[in-house]
Amino acid sequence: MLFLGEYRVNFSGQGRVVIPKKIREALGKTKVFTLTKGFDRCLSGFRNDEWEKETLKLMSGSALEMQRSEMKRHLFSSANVVEIDDQGRVVIPKNLLNYAELNGDDVTLIGVGTYFELWNTEKWQEYSKAIEKNMRNITQGSNNVDKK
Repeated sequence: MLFLGEYRVNFSGQGRVVIPKKIREALGKTKVFTLTKGFDRCLSGFRNDEWEKETLKLMSGSALEMQRSEMKRHLFSSANVVEIDDQGRVVIPKNLLNYAELNGDDVTLIGVGTYFELWNTEKWQEYSKAIEKNMRNITQGSNNVDKK
């Protein structure tokens, strides 16, 4: 099952957030998942089997490749296996809260297919507007190509 949708949820305590039902359903029967630093100052949540599959791909390259080494440091140094409690909540580790600047009253979770992301809501709104602008430019550009 894919992670889909956009959800805005409130913190229910210090670093504790309810994982939306649709995201929990996409996780399957497990109550644990891997949470790590994402890109663009968000957090990424993975089913543990998907995390292992993707990390094996990352590990298969040469340790001498600078980009690969940097990516491994970025992802592995902050990775945590977290558990969803009986109320559907998870506690986000402080280092990850700080990294993603999740210091407001709420957080936005978005589905990204094989994983999901947690965003500072204001940053997500800004980023989402930029994506929409880029998509308009792409589609307008392809429309111009079609007219030639």
